[in-house]
Parts: sequence; structure tokens; C-alpha cells
Amino acid sequence: MSRRNEKGKGKGGILAGLITLMIATSGSAQGETLDSTASPGKRLAVAADCVACHTAPGGKAFAGGYPLSSPMGEIFSTNITPSKRSGIGHYTAEQFARAVRDGVAADGIRLYPAMPYTSYSKMTDSDIAELYDYFMHEVPAIDTPNRKTALDFPFNIRASMIGWNALFHSAARFTPDPARSAQVNRGDYLVNGLAHCDTCHTPRNVLMAADSSKPLAGGSLGSWYAPNITSDKVSGIGAWSSDEIVAYLRTGHVSGKAQAAGPMAEAVENSLQHLDDADLEAIAAYLLQTTPIKTGEAKARHEYGQASVDELTLRGGKPEANPGWHIFSGTCANCHQPDGQGTREYPSLFHNTATSRSDNLIAAIVYGVHREVDGVAIDMPAFGPDALFTDRLSDQQIADVSNYVLSRYGNPDSVVTAADVAQVREGGPEAPLAIMAKFTIPAIILVCVLSALAAMALISRRRKEA
Repeated sequence: MSRRNEKGKGKGGILAGLITLMIATSGSAQGETLDSTASPGKRLAVAADCVACHTAPGGKAFAGGYPLSSPMGEIFSTNITPSKRSGIGHYTAEQFARAVRDGVAADGIRLYPAMPYTSYSKMTDSDIAELYDYFMHEVPAIDTPNRKTALDFPFNIRASMIGWNALFHSAARFTPDPARSAQVNRGDYLVNGLAHCDTCHTPRNVLMAADSSKPLAGGSLGSWYAPNITSDKVSGIGAWSSDEIVAYLRTGHVSGKAQAAGPMAEAVENSLQHLDDADLEAIAAYLLQTTPIKTGEAKARHEYGQASVDELTLRGGKPEANPGWHIFSGTCANCHQPDGQGTREYPSLFHNTATSRSDNLIAAIVYGVHREVDGVAIDMPAFGPDALFTDRLSDQQIADVSNYVLSRYGNPDSVVTAADVAQVREGGPEAPLAIMAKFTIPAIILVCVLSALAAMALISRRRKEA
């Protein structure tokens, strides 16, 4: 449900734009590039983006230990290398399939749906077999011990997942729709199964299960928001061409449309850029024929904003008269240009979906942006209070510059407060289920007390009657 939420890194104020928002050549983050010799299992592992959640920062690929933020607390991913001591080396093919598709480990422990088995359940038997072969014979065994996940009560009761699965998990495997083309069926399999796009882009209900009535209509990812990707021309991506969707999946960048950041940038870096053209085109074909779902947007996310002339009209004014512009001019304009048009390396701030939602704009400023495509790293440093080297902006300063950017280049109806920034820094809006859980123990105590009082009253009355 929730994937990596890493903070950006940069160096020194305005100079950060010249140093860290530069194009630099380096290797793939996890070394999971594909070539003509790659096995079917490795291709499946890359398409499923297994490395993203099962690799700790600075750790070995697939050795686990990555902390996944969830509304219920941190969930640590497990070691899925073929180590028999710490990993899955002792798993049989059947046990592996049950873990991946049904969320049950070899020892019977129930996995949390932070592992997207609700999507992987659609994987075919042949794909599961190829994936098993890859992990058992091509992935190096790493004896890194697993970090224990310790959620608060009642979420620490893993047996509760039996009931959750009974309500929300389907064991049905993917079946092609004969009324659709082979290409669209392939896209369906990738979007809702192997590549599990639905996991992030579908809203969640009160119990944190996917809302099947609004598939791909957008969902909260803590500090980030995965937007509507249905075929609606205003709320979704129906106004995009197939080529634009493929380009975005391949690079995380489409001029005049969008730039990938946060979890999506990670998906592009570790998974999507490595898929072949046929698969990316299949995803685009499927998305463009989905049922359009409107989610209240007044205009398409990429249509907002225009170039600004504020550099000419506001220069020399007092900072308190327009604090957002002064922060933008001193911290952002060097890369994005004073008029917001950007350059070949740095994206325009208008006609950019990143500035159509306040939550994603705040998250980009607080955490920065990073993606690496074809060995080329594109970085924007973090500017939040926890930034390492860049100008550390306070919550109020981030709110001020966000409001300036939204009013000039993005959705002017969005207004950001310092409290909104603090909420993003703390992981996003608190989920209703997490709020309800706070009252679980008091409710149990209250029920026990009331039950005890009722029992005492009953005993007392019977004694009097006797």
C-alpha cells in the first residue's frame, strides 16, 4: 500500500540548483537492468518491482529491512533472497506461490497487504513458477536477518488478516476477456496484477482495502497522492495520447504534462523503464479504454498556469509584502527560471501535474525529487526542515512558496497552510482506521468495567432475592 518515501539530498542554497538539479551519469540504483539475456523470471521480478520494497537503503538487493510507512505504523520488508537462514531458501514452489498470491508465509504467518498480494493474486501459474526459479537460482543468497515488524494493538494481531482476506482478497487468477484485444488484456494483467498499478492508484475504504467501485480513480499514499489514471479526459489521463503515456512510463517525463516524483519516480526507476515497448503500449491501451471516473477536477491537471512576469514587477519589494515570491526567486528560480518556464533539464512549473495538487507539490519541496533513467540521474534537493545541505525552509516558508507557485503556475484554488506542510512531513492525513484504533483499548476497558458492574449488580440482586 505504501512504498518508499525518501527525502531528497542537495547542497547549498541557490547553488543547489546548479549542483544537485543536474544531469549526472551513473548506474541503475539496484542493478536490475535488463538485456537480451535476461531470464523470464528476472523480467517478471522487474515488472513486479520487487527490488523497490525488499531492499533497504544501502543494503543488498532483496535482503529486506526496508521500512514501509503505513497508517498503522512501520512495516519492515522481509529478506527474499534464497538464504535458508534468513530468506526464502527453504520455501517450496507451492509455499512461494501462496506467499506471493495469498499473503501467507511458509510458517503460516499472515502477511500485511503492504505486500501487494491482493494484486499479485492474479499472476498466472507459469509466471509464478518463473519467478520462483529466478529467486532460487539467480538471486545471491544474503544472510541479513529480518527486522521485526511491531505494530501497535490491535494491528499486531496478524490472525486478523484472515478476516480481512475473507472480506477483500480474491484468489481468482487473471482470465483474459475474449471481448478485448490481446494488447488490452496484457495491459489489464500488468496494471491490475503483475505491475500492481491499482495498489496505489485506487482509493481505499475505511478498512484500507481497495475501493472496487472506483478502480484507478486516485488514492492517498501518505505524504504523496497517486492521481486518477482512468480514461476521463479531465479527472484522469484520457486527454493523453498513447505515446505520451508510454513516454511517461519510460522516463517519468512528458513536457507539458507531468514529471514523476515520489513513489512513481521510484516505479519508473526500478521497474517501468525496463519493460519492453509492447508492455508499455499495452498498459497505455488498457488505461485509455478504462471506464472514465470523474473525481471533481475543474480542468485537466496539466492545463493549469502560465509564464509569470513577477520577476520584473516584484523585484525590489519588501519580503513581507510577498514572502512566497521572495522564496521562489531566491531558491527556485535559478533552475525553474524566473518565469517558471524551466529549461531543457528542469521542467516547467505550469502545464505540469505536479503543481495541480497541493499535497504533491508540498511533498516535492519537503522531500525533493529523484529518478534515474537510462543511467542518468535527475535530482531536486529537499528543502524541508530536515534537509541536509539546502536552504532549510520552515513549514510556513514552504506554505508561502507553495501558495505562490499554485497561484501563478498551478491550481489557484488550492491554499496551503503551515499545518498542511506539517501533515505532509508527518506522513500525510491520518487514516480513519488508525484513528479508530486509538479507541480500541479504552473501549475494551470500558466494556470490561461495564460487564463487571453488571455482574456485580446481578449477584447483589440475587443475594437480596435469596
